[in-house]
Amino acid sequence: MNLDRVIAVRNNKTVYRDGDNCVKVFDSEFSKADILNEALNQARVEETGLNIPKIKEVTTIDGKWAIVSEFIKGKTLARLMEENPEKKHEYLEKFVDLQIEVHSRKCPLLNKLKDKMNRKISQADLDATTRYDLHTRLEGMPKHTKLCHGDFNPSNIIITDDGKAYIIDWSHATQGNASADVARTYLLFWLAGEIDDANEYLDLFCKKTDTAKQYVQKWMPIVAASQSVKGNEKEREFLLSWVDVVDYE
Repeated sequence: MNLDRVIAVRNNKTVYRDGDNCVKVFDSEFSKADILNEALNQARVEETGLNIPKIKEVTTIDGKWAIVSEFIKGKTLARLMEENPEKKHEYLEKFVDLQIEVHSRKCPLLNKLKDKMNRKISQADLDATTRYDLHTRLEGMPKHTKLCHGDFNPSNIIITDDGKAYIIDWSHATQGNASADVARTYLLFWLAGEIDDANEYLDLFCKKTDTAKQYVQKWMPIVAASQSVKGNEKEREFLLSWVDVVDYE
């Protein structure tokens, strides 16, 4: 395997291109269970018929776990937005349409979003009263079984030269309520400092799906709390501020 060409370096992992293969190599301290779960998620999402890179193998390279999948040649939607700011609205429309397509699929063997959120809220750096309130709010939200990406942002969409879109990075995929997935994407735009894009994205999604904006907003404190257990301290502070910033009840 030729791992000379680095595509991306992320927390605890490096992504390489090897011919027609994309090789994601995880640091040695990465949990084996998490890596196998990511590969299983991706394999299960493949079965929904969505445009995603196909898994080829899970292996070890120099004692480190690696996931090998198809290499998709193209540019990320994030890069296209950067290179063509005048087309940003058009790209955001495409972005929302892709997310709606994801939510239209079922993947019944994936973990349930609510179960994952309940675990994360229990781990959050919040007092017992706030955690109890968040668990209660989460329990009161409608139970759905739609495919949710969990980290849907423009850098996880690759557009090929012929305009075909591929969705990558399914490590956080679950089945659950689409509006929770949308709240997560909205907060990701905020974390990146792209507040205008966040608001335009939310407006577009709500308009295209006839979803009340207030309904998505009710998810935001719950999603922010569940996401606050990972990431750096600055991100944690920001996300925890969303837990108390507005009472959407």
